[in-house]
Amino acid sequence: MALRFKILGSSSRGNCSLLISENCRVLIDAGFSGKRIGEMLEEAGESIDRLDAIFITHEHSDHVAGIPGLTRYNNLPIFANRPTAQAVQQRMKRKLQWQLFETGSTIRFRDLEVETFAIPHDAYDPVGFVISTGEDDLLSPRRKLAWVTDLGYAPELVRQKIRDVDLLVMESNHCPKMLQESDRPWSLKQRISGRHGHLSNEAASELLSGIENPAWKHVYLAHLSGECNSVEAVEKSFAFAQSEQVSYNLTVVNSNGGTPYCNL
Repeated sequence: MALRFKILGSSSRGNCSLLISENCRVLIDAGFSGKRIGEMLEEAGESIDRLDAIFITHEHSDHVAGIPGLTRYNNLPIFANRPTAQAVQQRMKRKLQWQLFETGSTIRFRDLEVETFAIPHDAYDPVGFVISTGEDDLLSPRRKLAWVTDLGYAPELVRQKIRDVDLLVMESNHCPKMLQESDRPWSLKQRISGRHGHLSNEAASELLSGIENPAWKHVYLAHLSGECNSVEAVEKSFAFAQSEQVSYNLTVVNSNGGTPYCNL
């Protein structure tokens, strides 16, 4: 086993995933209550006290809500850039064990190598991750995962980062028609559909279909809006992945649940 990955939950209400390598267990984001994340981990055959670190993409509550509860169990290191850490820390009653990085830098934590890169979203300094482990040999082949949610559009940097990974997690947040017909305020609709908001199903589909010869074995479409999207709407926008001979497995993550383990 080089990498074992499971989305515990992903939607506009909360986002959290578990990544297991040979030498560590980490969470990518922690957007549910600490209690709920503990329950999710137990359902996955894991526990909070086995976690080694948390990696945070940005400070919005659907990505950090569980930090107060999780850090009560043990003094978990939390990896984030300084603007994100400052935004989260000011809500906390006690000092957390921050491991700060500069956006664009590469972090090494145990047997993981984590590349960080900027993404366009309305947060202080939001990032995506490319996480890899292993060596380039038969005994320990290198495996890569990209985590890219919460972005209004995909600049060239994002396209470059996600092209050569084995597993891609990318948002397909909303159906434009459902968003415009919803009861949400006009200002919120503008924010979501703007260049620092969230990818629509159509934008996500265009992004995937526009990348030539990707290395993906698995693609997860995540962060679906519970009110302005549906699995059926996503699948309709990604019909090309069903009709063409694509080389990867495409999974739409239901907003009400997570995914089985994926082994790389």
